[in-house]
Amino acid sequence: GFLHNPLHRALYFKNLSKGKKQVMEKNGNNRKLRVCVATCNRADYSKLAPIMFGIKTEPEFFELDVVVLGSHLIDDYGNTYRMIEQDDFDINTRLHTIVRGEDEAAMVESVGLALVKLPDVLNRLKPDIMIVHGDRFDALALATSAALMNIRILHIEGGEVSGTIDDSIRHAITKLAHYHVCCTRSAEQHLISMCEDHDRILLAGCPSYDKLLSAKNKDYMSIIRMWLGDDVKSKDYIVALQHPVTTDIKHSIKMFELTLDALISFNKRTLVLFPNIDAGSKEMVRVMRKKGIEHHPNFRAVKHVPFDQFIQLVAHAGCMIGNSSCGVREVGAFGTPVINLGTRQIGRETGVYLLLSIYFCEQIYGDGNAVPRILKFLKSIDLQEPLQKKFCFPPVKENISQDIDHILETLSALAVDLGGTNLRVAIVSMKGEIVKKYTQFNPKTYEERINLILQMCVEAAAEAVKLNCRILGVGISTGGRVNPREGIVLHSTKLIQEWNSVDLRTPLSDTLHLPVWVDNDGNCAALAERKFGQGKGLENFVTLITGTGIGGGIIHQHELIHGSSFCAAELGHLVVSLDGPDCSCGSHGCIEAYASGMALQREAKKLHDEDLLLVEGMSVPKDEAVGALHLIQAAKLGNAKAQSILRTAGTALGLGVVNILHTMNPSLVILSGVLASHYIHIVKDVIRQQALSSVQDVDVVVSDLVDPALLGAASMVLDYTTRRIY
Repeated sequence: GFLHNPLHRALYFKNLSKGKKQVMEKNGNNRKLRVCVATCNRADYSKLAPIMFGIKTEPEFFELDVVVLGSHLIDDYGNTYRMIEQDDFDINTRLHTIVRGEDEAAMVESVGLALVKLPDVLNRLKPDIMIVHGDRFDALALATSAALMNIRILHIEGGEVSGTIDDSIRHAITKLAHYHVCCTRSAEQHLISMCEDHDRILLAGCPSYDKLLSAKNKDYMSIIRMWLGDDVKSKDYIVALQHPVTTDIKHSIKMFELTLDALISFNKRTLVLFPNIDAGSKEMVRVMRKKGIEHHPNFRAVKHVPFDQFIQLVAHAGCMIGNSSCGVREVGAFGTPVINLGTRQIGRETGVYLLLSIYFCEQIYGDGNAVPRILKFLKSIDLQEPLQKKFCFPPVKENISQDIDHILETLSALAVDLGGTNLRVAIVSMKGEIVKKYTQFNPKTYEERINLILQMCVEAAAEAVKLNCRILGVGISTGGRVNPREGIVLHSTKLIQEWNSVDLRTPLSDTLHLPVWVDNDGNCAALAERKFGQGKGLENFVTLITGTGIGGGIIHQHELIHGSSFCAAELGHLVVSLDGPDCSCGSHGCIEAYASGMALQREAKKLHDEDLLLVEGMSVPKDEAVGALHLIQAAKLGNAKAQSILRTAGTALGLGVVNILHTMNPSLVILSGVLASHYIHIVKDVIRQQALSSVQDVDVVVSDLVDPALLGAASMVLDYTTRRIY
């Protein structure tokens, strides 16, 4: 808020240089300072050019050598070295350093090629100081070469934060550089936090603002007409500039495709600049050509616009759209609205008002006097000072040091599974490993059950300390309908008695002093598959649990579906027959009434009562209840009636899956639980016979997770507590 006031902003930049130990005048050397400025692309030249002009105007203090490399020398990116020549700078050296391919490997190879070629150039030029800008991979090669060859480095725009691999490159260059010119107070503080010497940091503002703040009053309509056509008016066109995000190339290309679709639908004249040379740019250009952007009557697609003209175009645009840093930085000089897309600039200091993802910009990056400050800073550099950098490490209190056990502790969750028969608690690691598991019979009353849950969780939490596991929270999987927002079981199945309107979150959170998540066991199984199982990375899939009952969970667009009353994915109660057997829900003909463990137990008892269950090689002890596993065993041993019952159950489940395919059209169906492997082949047969041809290719698989309910309960904790918000 301080810098939004123009008076405050003027004072802010007026006092930038106070507190420096050295007077920023000509250094004590008896010769001119030989400065090498290396520029890699059109973007960094817009920041370096004002400094180069300033150096050129003071030949009594400086000798300037210009090195050009990177995408400046590539035709596909506009051969932008020509604008350096047009600015009347002598290019001392041209280095072809780009390995084509526009993918991650090509970026690495380009850095390697630059490192091979730069030593000869630097040996020949022997500069006193090299000026490097920003955060590009080419700049990293420049800084690495200069540092290893004992050449002092002045880094422009260090300390800033954006949102891609550029952050890591920028901070790496900071550690190699000897002097720093930053643009904002926050960037200065970041550099100090990174242990850089405050006396070698200049808060100057952005050099490009020296041009920007004097540019808007110039004649601009001729420039607009030249690039966009004679019929275009000021504020009635769009400038679009979008680059690939190197840490998520596939997603950024999809976003670019959607951006172009939106721009086409706007039906506005639009200037589209080609993306930079980062990994993924080739695919983005293909998208442009696939959509016919270069030949579309509303679009002007260009590889490069000279900076002076680009200034006028963005200053008078209706808005700018994309993910370029200039939308956050330079456009701020004019107040042009900016729609910033994706994560590429997510950490960038904006100095803007934000409304519906649109930036209405303010000037926090400079007051138009950065270059004079930078020249004074250069003159103050004493070449007699030791070259070795000194880092200013802050004092560290002894009591915050970490022993090896703390460093190596395992981030974990307590997972609770409330089943119809058993109550289980487990310590689950970030990788889905069940470190330790505890099992007890599930009590029949509320009081006994809640007390046992608390007791087991307290014991598990104490054991976690001994196992060097740091518990981040508690996740609970339970049968019944659950309100996960409040952590309340609304009402349960008949398998778990006295379990309606139960607040699980409060007593556990109060006892353990940990955050608590609660959800239905079917939903938890889907969450387990999303994080640890066969649903990992899939946008849409459905999980069906075949156990004592039948449950499920639906993942749609990577998110779990709960429904308006938390009743989504009650897949066991899909009706597959109008006159089928009674179901525990009060209806009849549900999948659960045919294919659940309870249903198979019911049919097994009927056969056993009629002496039709046991076949040769089978026996049931008198003290053992007949159950679903006995029916399955009888079927395997050739019992025709048992086989028929299993076929009917599998068919009912298969019809349910067909309904799911026709309703949700997922990319995968996962059968989970103890009965899944017995049903899978029948289910696939039913799909082949009953499903529409358009969904018959959807794969149906058996889950390979051993404890999906526990893993899903743990995933609620692990996904939330380790999520990073920037």
